[in-house]
Amino acid sequence: MTAVAPISAGSNGELIAARGVTKIYTQGKVEVPALRGVDLTVTSGEFVVLAGASGSGKSTLLNLVGALDHPTEGEIFVAGRDVTHLSRSQAAKFRLAELGFVFQAYNLVPVLTCYENAEYTLALAGLPRARRRALVVPLLERVGLGDLLDRKPHELSGGQQQRIAVVRAIASRPALVLADEPTANLDSETSGNLLDLMLELNEEKGTTFVFASHDPDLIARARRVVRLKDGRIDADETR
Repeated sequence: MTAVAPISAGSNGELIAARGVTKIYTQGKVEVPALRGVDLTVTSGEFVVLAGASGSGKSTLLNLVGALDHPTEGEIFVAGRDVTHLSRSQAAKFRLAELGFVFQAYNLVPVLTCYENAEYTLALAGLPRARRRALVVPLLERVGLGDLLDRKPHELSGGQQQRIAVVRAIASRPALVLADEPTANLDSETSGNLLDLMLELNEEKGTTFVFASHDPDLIARARRVVRLKDGRIDADETR
């Protein structure tokens, strides 16, 4: 195996199709709606930001698309595949083989080094050691971590850990990257460098990016901004 198998859009170009998606969380006897009948289509090659205040539903929607959770109602398709009710093992295989995900909590493995965390999904996918290194080291250098390859997560700042998480998500050059607040905890220069890298992948490789973010710099550079409010799409602007 030389690369993670990329997903491809359907014949109509749709990479993501969410239809009538509702998500309700239960807190005791109280039902809390996070999403209320959301319809969203993302075509291959887009660079999209889901924007909105905390509690608007943007992270919930991203997690549902990434099969980290199941909707209460509605259906979600990624490249024509129904991911609405995947089992935990099916969802894990789906994420490993077909997309990159930047988690808001980083999700780094404490006992692994910076480099080992960045190459983790490539190793799980079975890529040879030399190929993994060729893919990962230039990216870590690009985001300013080339001198910290042997550091463990507890020896790194939150911003440095976030950069590792971004590199891990994009190292396999997936067709789709989902990113939850990827520029959180980063200074403006580092954030700008990461956005440059992701825009480069979008333009040169056709990688589709969908972000959940309230970062004004990221929103300003997006080509499409989908604004959520109270679990509904409030506006959808293509630039």
